[in-house]
Amino acid sequence: MNKYMEIANNLAKDNLNTKVGGPFGACVVKNGEIIGKGSNHVLSNNDPTAHAEIMAIRDACNYLNSYDLSDCELYTSCYPCPMCLSAIIWANIKTVYYGNTKEDAENIGFRDDFIYEFIKNIDNNRDTLELNKIDHDETIKVFEEYSKDSSHQIY
Repeated sequence: MNKYMEIANNLAKDNLNTKVGGPFGACVVKNGEIIGKGSNHVLSNNDPTAHAEIMAIRDACNYLNSYDLSDCELYTSCYPCPMCLSAIIWANIKTVYYGNTKEDAENIGFRDDFIYEFIKNIDNNRDTLELNKIDHDETIKVFEEYSKDSSHQIY
């Protein structure tokens, strides 16, 4: 077994005993060194964003003191959900290795496919989530001010 996947898998396995969250684990690797680890802590943190990949990304960012994880790889025990995929992209991670598939996750009760379908048909899913644009004429002013200041970094 790949040594980094083994660590991710062991983190997932530990959750079977600790019951802090679902059976998911992840680690972030840079230049052959683990710089971040995480397991799912949704239940213990009462935080629906505390997925293993997010926790590992947070740990790695804290370690590097940077939001930019370019040149890093992520190893995760399961194919990332849409939220985690977004976080991975925002962190500039270009390579992900995963063990279980999203279908495997669905088979044990996780609803990632529901979210993928929602995103595909976002305008036709008002029963799930209603998105309403309001006050754009005011909110755009902050974006306009932001774009005038060249000292901002683009995330």
